[in-house]
Amino acid sequence: MRTNSETMSTTTSSIASLLNSLIETCKDGQAGFRDAAENVKNSDFKALFAELSMQRQQFITELQRITAGLGEDVEKSGSIAGALHRGWIDIKSALSSGDEHAILAECERGEDSAVSEYKEALEHQDLPPHIRSVIMHQYTAVQAAHDRVRDLRDAFKS
Repeated sequence: MRTNSETMSTTTSSIASLLNSLIETCKDGQAGFRDAAENVKNSDFKALFAELSMQRQQFITELQRITAGLGEDVEKSGSIAGALHRGWIDIKSALSSGDEHAILAECERGEDSAVSEYKEALEHQDLPPHIRSVIMHQYTAVQAAHDRVRDLRDAFKS
């Protein structure tokens, strides 16, 4: 039979794991948007990508603070496997081609994965209300960013 502290420890550990996964997702997005901002020629896109990169950095800081507050280890870097999975790795080839429609498409694809990751996180029933609230707030912002990038991609005429 498990003691209450063992159950709490498992729950805390699983919450930290979930938060660290979101940190990786945000790090991948932050790097992808930063790369896009540095390499795209359109000044409006450059400003948008820089803004979204900074937003993801704020999300990372917030999630790291919560994870540390749980007394758990904090994810320090995005993962190569995670970047591949989340779609951000292809931003490099889109950037090298200079095709702004392709860059928008790759950013949108990366955001598809981020939206999915946040939805999955919100399905966890054992999230304390204050953590669920932070994740929900970030999810709403990620979904809005996704929609913005998608709409720009759809409206962009190469």
